[in-house]
Amino acid sequence: MRKAQLLKDRRIRIIIGNYGTGKTEFSVNYALKLAAQKQKVALVDLDVVNLYFRSREQQELMEKSGIRVISSSIKGRGADLPAISAEVATPLQDESYQVILDVGGDAMGARVLGMYYQYFRENAFDMFFVVNANRPETTTREGVLQHIESIAQVSKTYPTALVNNTHLLRETSMEDVQRGQELCREVSRETGLPIRYVSVLEPLISELPKDYEGEAFSIHLTMREAWM
Repeated sequence: MRKAQLLKDRRIRIIIGNYGTGKTEFSVNYALKLAAQKQKVALVDLDVVNLYFRSREQQELMEKSGIRVISSSIKGRGADLPAISAEVATPLQDESYQVILDVGGDAMGARVLGMYYQYFRENAFDMFFVVNANRPETTTREGVLQHIESIAQVSKTYPTALVNNTHLLRETSMEDVQRGQELCREVSRETGLPIRYVSVLEPLISELPKDYEGEAFSIHLTMREAWM
């Protein structure tokens, strides 16, 4: 199975998925990997729904890696008013940036994308729908499809690919990953969306079967303390 080749993706990447799928962890890891490749990176926290485990909580870590972090226009870690900074448009307009948009995990959260629809021209962005088969609302094909359609309706954009991010944090087994892969295959057959990445904790990367669709994406937990 091939390792993730991030620069094959389009410059603007929208990361979306149901609450608790691990989309923010994926977004932060994605940004750090791009920065490690000497790319000019902006991570935009557009999650105006979830007050916990938001990408901006790792702002210091990312800024040390040279990543520009943009979130609420209300400054401070404890500020959770749903106010979007005018800075968001800067990396969307500036093509020297590799952009990651971490978006709220349901239709309400996706509504904010409508503000930036002008930048989401065909072939100008990727929208990765993150799937965690261990989350109650997305354990079935029908559940995943319902979330995809509800997000697409309000955001005026449709996912371009799937990410299998099925996990139980540090208790994740290959059985979890396999169940997620089977679910993603079902959704892929229904929608035509490819499986872009299979995201797993670093120790499990070597165990991924070579015949899996998608590319291997190693995750280092940044959003959880060691005891969680």
